[in-house]
Amino acid sequence: MKSVIKKSLSLTVLASSLLSAGVMAAPNDAATLDQIRDNAMKSDWAYERLADLTDLVGPRLSGSPGAAAAVEQVAEAMRKLGAKVTLQPVKVPHWVRGEEKAELVEYTGRPAGITQKVVLTALGGSGATPAAGLTAPVIVVRNFDELKAKAAQVKGAIVLFDVVFDQGMADRGHAGPAYGQGSRYRTQGPRMAAELGAVGALVRSVGGANYRIPHTGVTALTDATRIPAAAVTAEDAMLIDRLSARGPLKMHLTLTPQNLPDADSFNVIADLPGTDKADEVVIVSGHLDSWDLATGAHDDGTGVAGAMAVIDTLNKLKLKPRRTIRVIAWMNEENGTQGGKTYFEQNKTKLEKHFAAIESDSGAGRTFGFYGSVTAPMVKYFAPLKNALQPIGAGIFERRDFAGAADTAPLERAGVPVFMPLVDASSYFSYHHTPADTLDKVDPLDLKRHVAVLTSLTWYLANMEENIGRVPKQD
Repeated sequence: MKSVIKKSLSLTVLASSLLSAGVMAAPNDAATLDQIRDNAMKSDWAYERLADLTDLVGPRLSGSPGAAAAVEQVAEAMRKLGAKVTLQPVKVPHWVRGEEKAELVEYTGRPAGITQKVVLTALGGSGATPAAGLTAPVIVVRNFDELKAKAAQVKGAIVLFDVVFDQGMADRGHAGPAYGQGSRYRTQGPRMAAELGAVGALVRSVGGANYRIPHTGVTALTDATRIPAAAVTAEDAMLIDRLSARGPLKMHLTLTPQNLPDADSFNVIADLPGTDKADEVVIVSGHLDSWDLATGAHDDGTGVAGAMAVIDTLNKLKLKPRRTIRVIAWMNEENGTQGGKTYFEQNKTKLEKHFAAIESDSGAGRTFGFYGSVTAPMVKYFAPLKNALQPIGAGIFERRDFAGAADTAPLERAGVPVFMPLVDASSYFSYHHTPADTLDKVDPLDLKRHVAVLTSLTWYLANMEENIGRVPKQD
């Protein structure tokens, strides 16, 4: 037994010495994965880059000076790591927020001279009111069926979609579905209201933590349906609902956003070249743009900083992947996904060389592992990676038919396997798209664990012997 133990220790020492020399006999061996995990958990590099992005640049809505500054900042940081940096041109929507205010000016029981302020924020793609605003009745609906039933009342009115965010669902690990239930009223509701003749649309903010903070987001408004549209706080939605139960009410609404011509921007692409399989690519990514109400720390500064840190972590260990690792900071995820679409169009003849893609866009909550769209027979091959991440409580791997990330969706629909970190998002939608999405909301330890998972997963994919195959193409 002593000889067995001695031999095992000798192999561990040998593996460690090979790592320190940058020599890899078996890239996905336990010793290598342990070193990647442990070094990521010691490093503050990602948090420092996140601070640079949020504190020095700030909000980064597509087409804005902040987005342009972020492109340059991230590109320069990756050049300093020795990565091969490419700025891929992308045409992006350019929407600019203007004045936004509202008050309830008529309602049953209103004392003389009294109005009620409503806290709101314009939704992306919103149309504008006249400069002096407009006054119209408010009609409250709770679903699309009720909207259709009240079609006669909707014409000439402002419609409020009062749909409660299911925080209980989010608390129990289903934040994504909870958000999906509410966000469809934000994306589709204003357009549907406009088609029925509404002069404005309001949506109860999609998110938890009801501290009278509005949550912005994109709409599906078109030039033909571009009415003024805004998100109201949960508290103000409830106030409007209570007052509407007393009788008719009217709002004076002022929104003055501008929908400008598309602007020039870029995806930032940074490659760490592979060795014997350099023509094959593993993407690790996050989106660089953010909404304009805050500095986008969770959405999606953490995704970008985490992806960037993959190369930093591997560089510090002098590790060279077999396949090329491609870090991408996508532009325009929030209000158009033009970055992902542009990349796909320019690479659609090279998809067989895209081994896998990782996208991080669920904030920097506690990371418990990862999920991915691999076929069921491939799950067993990830056991060594799961074992390596278990000591930091991140050893879960969930197989899914479709990962469903926004920027990598075109790649995934075409058959490229996509992975995402498995993150506790129970509080994510308290900050998401709000003025509260700032650096102080990010726990540095959670971000380190996030980087450990991203780096370990990226490295593992970049060095797998097994061909994980293609996922079934989606229509």
